[in-house]
Amino acid sequence: MSIDVLVDWLIAGAPGAGDSAAVFARIGETLHAGPMRIPRVVVFVTTLHPTVAGRAFRWTAGVGTQVIDAPHGAFESETFKHSLVSEVFATKQEVRVRLGPDTDRSSEVIDQLMNDGFTDYVIMPLVFTTGQVHGITFATKLESGFSDDALADLRRVCRPLARLTEVLAQRRIATTLLDTYVGRNSGERILTGRIRKGDFETLRAVIWFSDLRGFTELSSRASAREVIDTLNAVFECQVPSIEKHGGEVLKFIGDGMLAIFPLVDGAPPAQVGQRALAAAQEAIAAVAALAPLRIGLALHVGELAYGNIGSANRLDFTAIGAAVNLAARLEGVCSFRGVPLVVSEELAQLAGIETEDLGTFELKGIAAPVRVLAPR
Repeated sequence: MSIDVLVDWLIAGAPGAGDSAAVFARIGETLHAGPMRIPRVVVFVTTLHPTVAGRAFRWTAGVGTQVIDAPHGAFESETFKHSLVSEVFATKQEVRVRLGPDTDRSSEVIDQLMNDGFTDYVIMPLVFTTGQVHGITFATKLESGFSDDALADLRRVCRPLARLTEVLAQRRIATTLLDTYVGRNSGERILTGRIRKGDFETLRAVIWFSDLRGFTELSSRASAREVIDTLNAVFECQVPSIEKHGGEVLKFIGDGMLAIFPLVDGAPPAQVGQRALAAAQEAIAAVAALAPLRIGLALHVGELAYGNIGSANRLDFTAIGAAVNLAARLEGVCSFRGVPLVVSEELAQLAGIETEDLGTFELKGIAAPVRVLAPR
């Protein structure tokens, strides 16, 4: 692929490339195969993510594309502040360093490039329509370094690449935000067009409802910072276990949490129930390590409506139905009986587990008395 063809391909939106890594792989392969013989291309893009401040896509000949995440705080480090990439971010201007005995710039990257035999290094800005600045670096081992024509060709590549990178970045941010705030499966549904009020589907799932014991008392004596930190710690004990075992968190409700483990085609129902139970036991053990904190948790299985509720311009993607209500009411039995985990008869039968009968209870909003069980 020539530079002209590469530029046209980028202008067309990189057809055939499934993701960012594939786009940058094509760029690296093309530039390495051409007369510039560029064996190293690195793209730096900042992002909006709860745990990642930015991402680097590093293509190296013979290795391929590596994706490297930069944690929050990385761009405030002294190493970054004194880097050439930081200079480009601040000035929106290209920076070039000829590598060799007379090089007057020094950094960890430059020193490594010289040790690896590179002769020329250039960083070019990728400026988004929003004014945000990102960057791309090229390095060559040609004895003559980059010619004026080569630099002109790289600038030609950068123009459509900036627009395409912005599209890919915005798409990734949208996906990340949806995954973060409504969950992965819900986010996928929204991105595929499930955004109208009343759009919903019914599904059968194991339903998880949990809350923190003693939260009212905690809120009355602790500062807002302490309450938030406590809730985050308790949820951090639960969410990883839920996701590891195939569940999805739908909603945080104050100190409570609603999650589901869908019964989908191909997954044996008993296995789904057992995974939910394993996640619950792991979460309870993790919270217990935060003594004196503890949670109450209920598992039930049933049909629910999964979709959009709200007003025309403010929607919530959630699960509702009699089974969800029952799971929430079951959780209250934990406090009454002094146990951390209860399950319904339906869940126990689904998972095929041994249980202890805690009794039959009249639960608020539930028409008939409900038998409540605890796993042995």
